[in-house]
Amino acid sequence: MRKHADRQQETGTNLLSDRKSLQKVQQTDQELLVLMLSGDEEAFTALYRRRQGPVYRFALQMTGNVVIAEDVTQDVFMALLLKTAKFDPTRGSLASFLYGIARNMVLRRLEKTTEIEDYAGPEDILDDLTKRETIESVRRAVLSLPPVYREAVVLCDLQDTSYEEAALVLDCPIGTVRSRLNRGRSMLAQKLAVRV
Repeated sequence: MRKHADRQQETGTNLLSDRKSLQKVQQTDQELLVLMLSGDEEAFTALYRRRQGPVYRFALQMTGNVVIAEDVTQDVFMALLLKTAKFDPTRGSLASFLYGIARNMVLRRLEKTTEIEDYAGPEDILDDLTKRETIESVRRAVLSLPPVYREAVVLCDLQDTSYEEAALVLDCPIGTVRSRLNRGRSMLAQKLAVRV
């Protein structure tokens, strides 16, 4: 009888924990940030799970290096813990703030690194060879763009951020984002045409 009561209590506790986790997932970034600042570790975890993937992909597409992308992603969330006071929701979304931190870290890494290492993925079946070569060509073409054009292409075309958010991340007018994106796309088309 006691074991049954303990199981019911444990199940009830698990359900309560699951409900709290679900509530955190449904909260806005701003709400989670406020909870995180008050010491709620689950709020930080929920923010991390929500925003880690896009930050990682941005860093990977900017550097072409898995190790650097992982380091930058970790550093971005450490910076969030330390620099949360610098986040101003009137200037943009938390996602833009995180992209901005990632951008600055990536640019610092790119300045230090003169040569970007190629990431060699696991060997695929021969049927995927053409697809892999195409993806690799595009990736190399993106990586060969000057950083100012690369970040516009990565943010707007690969990360699907709006021009407004990209302008906030890049700290420039929307027109400049559009110009850089247009120039970056043009350069990409030229580079890919040469490789075909």
